[in-house]
Amino acid sequence: MLFAVIIAIAAVVIIGASAFVLLRDRGDVLVLDDHAPTVLDAPAPADGAIVVDDAPEAVIEDAPTPSFRERLSTARSALGGYLGSVFSGGKISGETWDDLEEALIRADVGVTTSSSIIDAVREQVAEADIEDTAELPALVKAEIVARLDGFDRSLSADTVAAGGEPGPAVWLFVGVNGVGKTTTIGKLAHRETNDGKKLVLAAGDTFRAAAAEQLTMWAERSGVDIVRGAEGADPSSVVFDAVEAAGARHADIVMADTAGRLQTKTNLMEELSKVRRVAEKGVGTVTETLLVIDATTGQNGMSQAQQFAETADVTGVVLTKLDGSAKGGIVIAIHSELGVPVKLVGLGESINDLVDFDATEFVDALFE
Repeated sequence: MLFAVIIAIAAVVIIGASAFVLLRDRGDVLVLDDHAPTVLDAPAPADGAIVVDDAPEAVIEDAPTPSFRERLSTARSALGGYLGSVFSGGKISGETWDDLEEALIRADVGVTTSSSIIDAVREQVAEADIEDTAELPALVKAEIVARLDGFDRSLSADTVAAGGEPGPAVWLFVGVNGVGKTTTIGKLAHRETNDGKKLVLAAGDTFRAAAAEQLTMWAERSGVDIVRGAEGADPSSVVFDAVEAAGARHADIVMADTAGRLQTKTNLMEELSKVRRVAEKGVGTVTETLLVIDATTGQNGMSQAQQFAETADVTGVVLTKLDGSAKGGIVIAIHSELGVPVKLVGLGESINDLVDFDATEFVDALFE
């Protein structure tokens, strides 16, 4: 019996020693080396970065892609309620225009944009000598679609790094706390992986508790690599390490999470600018800076967009929770007042519920 106990203790010691050598201490850096042969060409992480490589096989979930009409019932019923009395028939009057403007503002189109839409539609009504309010919906829809058209909504992944050598495209995801940045990255990583792209995720949010763990979960679901840092590590260094690792592995895209920050905090916004600069110091090129906005925040989302557009050189907007919002008009305000396109919208909780924005389908779903 005593001999068996001694054997068991020895086994535990040997296993523990074997496990210990998987983690090698490099100052304040721990490098996960359980798959060492696959990281020979990758740069050594810095500032607390940990490379998690050899991602498991992707989990493919083939749920049907939702349509705008199916998922915008909340926004449609709200806008329909606002506009019902306006379009109910009768002769166009000054009160008609006041009611129409109020309806658009209540739908979060914004005062400036609503006024501009009304002016354009009134001009068309005067030119065509239209008198019946029943003819207004088609004119309003056409005017909104015109304001949403003409934008490039593609996500750019075509890069050439310094010296003419190809390098990974870097997509930065920015926005305040709680809007769904990490979830958006996970869903988009799943989609891009299914399209044949090779990805590396960067857990640049080193301040929020469990942010790296949440992104790691998404990396595992999509079968992609991830570079993550210790809590409180320099976000710029984590993103830089991810770009270098992506270059060594010939990955197409680095998707970088960033800490959620309030747009009123100047120092945090300056840090975001630093992340962008550092991301381009190596082999990568920032081709997208995507601002993630919660559609349910309404005009506060517009305030966020204005601040981030000035600081982070935003190339597009991802609007989350659009299916649960009665304030779909924020889409129109973003395009009209900022000149920044909504590129993606979140229409649900499943991994396939992040879809490309389509202006005509969106407007049709709101009005029909």
